[in-house]
Amino acid sequence: MKSGIHPEYKAARIICACGNVIETRSTVGEIHVEICSSCHPFFTGRQKLVDTAGRVEKFRAKYGLAERAGDVEENAETAVEA
Repeated sequence: MKSGIHPEYKAARIICACGNVIETRSTVGEIHVEICSSCHPFFTGRQKLVDTAGRVEKFRAKYGLAERAGDVEENAETAVEA
């Protein structure tokens, strides 16, 4: 490697919101992340983070999808019968 053009590659700590700390090497000394392999559902097999904002329910309420779903099914059944 040419000297003087590359950033310093030093020991780094990755700190997750769940409290997990991972030691690695990077050009950045300390990295803060929201989710890591210890708390991500893909790696743990369980859902840990909960949708507290209720985004799905808010979407359904806004667009009335719960009410329309029954109407669409009824229309599909009558179309099949005809």
